[in-house]
Amino acid sequence: MTEVEKKNMSTGKKVAIVIALAVILIAGYFALNMYRLYFAPNVTENQKYLYIKTGSSYDDLIDVIKKKDLVKSISSFTAAAGKMNLATSVKPGRYRLKKGMTNRSLINLIKAGNQDPVKLKFHNIRKKENFAAYLASNLEADSLSFINVLDSSALISKYGFNQDNVYAMFIPNTYEMYWNISPVDFFERMHKEYNKFWTADRKQKAASLNLSPVQVYTLASIVDAEALYDKEMPIIAGLYLNRLNKGILLQADPTVIFANNDFTVKRVTGKLLQVQSLYNTYKYAGLPPGPIMMPSINAIDAVLNRDKNNYIYMCAKEDFSGYHNFAENKAQHEINAKKYREALNKRNIFK
Repeated sequence: MTEVEKKNMSTGKKVAIVIALAVILIAGYFALNMYRLYFAPNVTENQKYLYIKTGSSYDDLIDVIKKKDLVKSISSFTAAAGKMNLATSVKPGRYRLKKGMTNRSLINLIKAGNQDPVKLKFHNIRKKENFAAYLASNLEADSLSFINVLDSSALISKYGFNQDNVYAMFIPNTYEMYWNISPVDFFERMHKEYNKFWTADRKQKAASLNLSPVQVYTLASIVDAEALYDKEMPIIAGLYLNRLNKGILLQADPTVIFANNDFTVKRVTGKLLQVQSLYNTYKYAGLPPGPIMMPSINAIDAVLNRDKNNYIYMCAKEDFSGYHNFAENKAQHEINAKKYREALNKRNIFK
């Protein structure tokens, strides 16, 4: 091999090496860029969730991400979003952000609509307005939207309820649902839960008491408001059923408090008892038009499985333990009531 040939071969090797290095560098650049766009951790820990409102556009989504500082590099996110066609697949919802999440993971989450469900747990909520406010604090729709549904005669009448007793459709429990569920869909979901709860066995027990499920719920709301301890619930339920069956006024203090719309009252006396309201069971016989609060399932089942007693009267115990003294006759009740009144007076509790 001549010197010229050797020189040409050496030059060729050098060129090949240069080309190979260039290819490696270019491939490395694209690999690094690919990693940066799709596989590098980019989501910050500034927020636990990303909320995308119903009707949001791609630009709205980017604005939220910027304002909430949800990603370290907005440019890499938008570049990845462009290549993954996120603009045509923005789905509203509540998305869980995890430490170390990549652009690709977050974009796929949004495109698929894989939301993290909201857990709703409700019980002891007094009025529809309070319930609507609770729902609005956990779901996308505002409280007015929920109130409009709860007050919609056209909607609730289809399910056999009215504006006074629609509350009885909501069985207190823990439920999972998506953040962006509409008020109407929420109502329909709760009606399904209502039908699940009212099994044939529960309906049969209600019928044996000559009560409808709504009436059981209404009585349970009074029982729950009266009972500090669950173990007293069946006794109190039995007492009120005795009064209903004998045609005696329920005279339940919680209904008077509800009628007066003053939940700070500790002693129901005088003027409070004169309120003109169908919820005032000191004036009007039978059950009130609807529940006075959202009772627990324990309270509902306490009515359905009430204690068979002969009690007609009850009075809080004078030791303020939260328990009650029960009586079958007026004379015994007066003794119990006197002890409680004296205990209240000693503590200067007059209203």
